[in-house]
Amino acid sequence: MFLLNDKEKLISDKHLIFYNNLTSPDAEQSVRHLGDNLTGEGEGDDEGIIIDFRKLPPEVSRIVIAVTIYEAEKRKQNFGQVRNAFVRLVNVETKEEILRYDLEEDFSTETAMLMAEIYKRDGEWRVSAVDAGYQGGLQAAVMG
Repeated sequence: MFLLNDKEKLISDKHLIFYNNLTSPDAEQSVRHLGDNLTGEGEGDDEGIIIDFRKLPPEVSRIVIAVTIYEAEKRKQNFGQVRNAFVRLVNVETKEEILRYDLEEDFSTETAMLMAEIYKRDGEWRVSAVDAGYQGGLQAAVMG
């Protein structure tokens, strides 16, 4: 996940939230990644991210949610082999699913996906599906 400023630039390296950096650098830790599922095994949500929009620092104006396949090249895997992939937004207090985006296209060569963007417009947070795939993992998505 990338925390971007109003110029759509990564605020700092610490604003890249992933398995090696599970929390945002602000004192409130307004963004927390709950850990990485390396196998995709099991039912329900494989990974979770908690974003407390009330505590997000004002310099964060866009959040990009990216998904990659762990060791995709080594394991010879791509998103064309992934079934039932989705991103959903859930209110943690009510457990209500507010938005769900299911990956439906066949991304047979892509190993990284930009799935959704959460952005601030006119003082309100909004969500948009992105649905962009990249070959070459996270680095390709970042450079994309």
